[in-house]
Amino acid sequence: MEEANSVQDRDNKFLRKVVDEAYKGVECGDGEDRDNKCLRKAVDEAYKGVECGDGKDRDNQFLRKAVDEAYKGVECGDGEDRDNKCLRKAVDEAYKGVECGDGEDRDNKFLRKAVEEAYKGVECGDGGPFGAVVVHNDEVLVSCHNMVLRNTDPIAHAEVTAIREACKQLKQSELADCDIYASCEPCPMCFGAIHLSRIKRLVYGAKAEAAIAIGFDDFISDALRGTGFYQKAHLEIKRADGNEAVIAEQVFEETKAKFQMY
Repeated sequence: MEEANSVQDRDNKFLRKVVDEAYKGVECGDGEDRDNKCLRKAVDEAYKGVECGDGKDRDNQFLRKAVDEAYKGVECGDGEDRDNKCLRKAVDEAYKGVECGDGEDRDNKFLRKAVEEAYKGVECGDGGPFGAVVVHNDEVLVSCHNMVLRNTDPIAHAEVTAIREACKQLKQSELADCDIYASCEPCPMCFGAIHLSRIKRLVYGAKAEAAIAIGFDDFISDALRGTGFYQKAHLEIKRADGNEAVIAEQVFEETKAKFQMY
């Protein structure tokens, strides 16, 4: 009897550790799907035991197997090390967030840079009021604006120009480790370029309607809305809100008299 209680205590100890890891996954935003999947599988097995009448003996059998696997993980150097690796990664990401102003502040910082580029492009006579910034390892890799008039190139939009320059800087054709910040919602061409470059995250400021209001073609709103392409893209997309959205949309009203519509 004493031995049985000892085994049960041991099992409970490891089960609590499994539950703790599940909570960790939720709290740090890392591994949630994996933890939930495994936890659901464990619960399903428990239900099976009840439904087929195997009772405690069968449940204990599966629980001991789970505990044995935990021991194996420790003995072969995976298991806990793997969990710690994921946890360390989540913590590193959290520190990055703190160091660079985190989430909203980080996005606002880079978005403001894109808006500055939009103004700069008009002041220089290079093109329309659109700017884009590509960020790599939390640093601005390239900062560009629309160059349609300067280059006599109808596809030299801010996002396309920024992607081209970023690829040159990194000497590669994919930007999977980069984010892009655009002063305005990308047109279909720019969205296609973002998708093909494998950029992982897009943050934009003004809605397309702000550009349409001063004379730009209304087709530009078709990239993110009204098509299935947006849903298929393996890309995180965020639109600025509050003050940052207002600042981005003001660009068009404040520059419309300063550039030649094309």
